[in-house]
Amino acid sequence: MPMLDRIRELMAPPPGMAFDFSQPAGEPALAPRDGVAWQVFANPVALFIGGVAAVLLELAEPSVRAGVWDHSSFRRDPVMRLRRTGFAAMMTVYGPRTAAEALIARVVRMHGRVEGSTPDGGRYHASDPRLLDWVHATATFGFTEAYHRYVRKLSAAEKDAAFAEGRPAALLYGADGSPASWHEWEALLAATAPGLRGSETLDAFLHTMDAAPIAPAPLRRLQSLLLRAAVEIVPEPVHSLPELRGRGLRPGEGWLVGALARSAGLLPLGDTPPVQAARRLGAPA
Repeated sequence: MPMLDRIRELMAPPPGMAFDFSQPAGEPALAPRDGVAWQVFANPVALFIGGVAAVLLELAEPSVRAGVWDHSSFRRDPVMRLRRTGFAAMMTVYGPRTAAEALIARVVRMHGRVEGSTPDGGRYHASDPRLLDWVHATATFGFTEAYHRYVRKLSAAEKDAAFAEGRPAALLYGADGSPASWHEWEALLAATAPGLRGSETLDAFLHTMDAAPIAPAPLRRLQSLLLRAAVEIVPEPVHSLPELRGRGLRPGEGWLVGALARSAGLLPLGDTPPVQAARRLGAPA
């Protein structure tokens, strides 16, 4: 099946970054193997929807927007950017701790070279803890909320756990103030909300993702559906920005996204990072 092959490709490490998550035997990951993150990141539909929602929130913050859009390959090669970002996320959840720490250290060194100015003249630096807190918080929110909305309802305790489980990786990245619970996420969102803005970049990002060859041509409508599902879960005040207004799910589409997301958890995806990591730790796949 072309779509199944495409999902396997998106979940696999990108070219030049091959990694065997099954080794070394017994080495724990940064995230607990019986935790919420291990469930959330094993669902490719939730990952895609949550990742897009997180980027929309990131691009609404002017300094993060300038850093992401001016210093990344989203515009040139969105599919490869997705795969590299997905691989980094997989490594922080499923990878052996030493490999995850090494990857994060490389990213931190790269961030140290990323700086510039926003269109209104403000200076930004990718290593600014305030910006790192926002990026890590929006990522955890996006993945968790996508899973909660379209795969299965998470309890309040599970939502808290999703943020707590992400703290070890966040601290390694330098996000010292990243939320450790859902309540702390809501507090950060409220504090950041006054500075969130719409822009042409938000519109350009959605157009880029809609046109990117992520799904095979016959299934491109499903790709658009999942993009609308991502817009649907973005919280206020970003959800009401002019660039996103009217781009969420249409009546009756929510059940379809839920059916796709739940079915994705049953697909025979083969030897993916979650399967390999379970084998490394002697746990059920």
